[in-house]
Amino acid sequence: MASELIHRAQASENRNPTTSDSPTPTDLPENSARPTTSRMLRARLPFLLVGIAIATLFFHFFSQPASLTPTSDSFLESELVLPTRRVLLEEATPSLRGKIGKVPSGLRGKRKRILVTGGAGFVGSHLVDRLIERGDSVIVIDNFFTGRKENLFHHFGNPNFELIRHDVVEPILLEVDQIYHLACPASPVHYKFNPTNVVGTLNMLGLAKRVGARFLLTSTSEVYGDPLQHPQAETYWGNVNPIGVRSCYDEGKRTAETLTMDYHRGAGIEVRIARIFNTYGPRMCLDDGRVVSNFVAQALRKEPLTVYGDGKQTRSFQYVSDLVEGLIRLMEGEHVGPFNLGNPGEFTMLELAQVVQETIDPNAKIEYRPNTEDDPHKRKPDISKAKELLGWQPSVSLRKGLPLMVSDFRQRIFGDSKDALGNAAQ
Repeated sequence: MASELIHRAQASENRNPTTSDSPTPTDLPENSARPTTSRMLRARLPFLLVGIAIATLFFHFFSQPASLTPTSDSFLESELVLPTRRVLLEEATPSLRGKIGKVPSGLRGKRKRILVTGGAGFVGSHLVDRLIERGDSVIVIDNFFTGRKENLFHHFGNPNFELIRHDVVEPILLEVDQIYHLACPASPVHYKFNPTNVVGTLNMLGLAKRVGARFLLTSTSEVYGDPLQHPQAETYWGNVNPIGVRSCYDEGKRTAETLTMDYHRGAGIEVRIARIFNTYGPRMCLDDGRVVSNFVAQALRKEPLTVYGDGKQTRSFQYVSDLVEGLIRLMEGEHVGPFNLGNPGEFTMLELAQVVQETIDPNAKIEYRPNTEDDPHKRKPDISKAKELLGWQPSVSLRKGLPLMVSDFRQRIFGDSKDALGNAAQ
């Protein structure tokens, strides 16, 4: 029996010769795998440390604010000229009003993004010319009620110019630094049909409040009404008929001034107010009822010059380039206003008719008609304040500026036909 057991054991050893040399898993020591893992970690440790070092350097140099990141001058300049979005928190506490929603002046580039409402009109288009000329980026909104696309054709294709067909009585949201608010019919023919002073001004003031823009209101000498003070200073409160045929314009502008000052005092908006006196020059509407354009168009067409009343009522006439200079100085200055912007040179309607006769047609006839209701008898600005605080005064006389306007009107009335121009000159 014992010999049989020995024989079976030997046979088993012969079938599995390696069994006796290889320990079973249960026979391995508990820590037999640990030396291998430790060796692997020691081998990978240098790579791990190098990775940590690279990550530390990356976050140290590339996660700093843009102002601290080294950059080329060309890149910095291109960033500065881009418009910066500014958000005004409507729920801000009273103590913060006027202090938020504005970009510090040191962070803005030299080029401004400027909105001109009514920029396709007579004065607006000349203002756009000056702003584009000095390198600003200009957005024009106009509904073309009195404005003309032709006044801005020469800017089409300029990357610094943008034209939007829009009526200011509807809100609009744009990112701008300054707002020149000129959108409003300024002649009796137009403002009696479509008065827009109050609603348009309210919408533009709301825009200025949202984006922290400086706002300039172009008011008018009509706020003085039929003045009892002569010449008119900014301290004069006026003599206006609140229910007259001109009141939609007169009182509309007075209300616009009120809203502008309320937004300035209540919301901390930077505002400027200009009171514009009679202005003339190229691009005026041909038949808008204003005296200079009426006289020039009538003389060119060989029609009588229509003088209303006895012709002794007075006005002061400034050339459009003088007005544009005054508006820009007011916007860029530090004084709210209001400021009278006009030429203190005073002319009666008969004297103006005589200047037009001398310039266009000495044989032009004068025709008298009944005067219109609430027509002011005298109008002359006191510009002492503008001279002192803005360093501004007009430089173009009526006899120098009128021929420039006549050339523009002649071309628009008769076209480019040499025969028509020759006949008009005879």
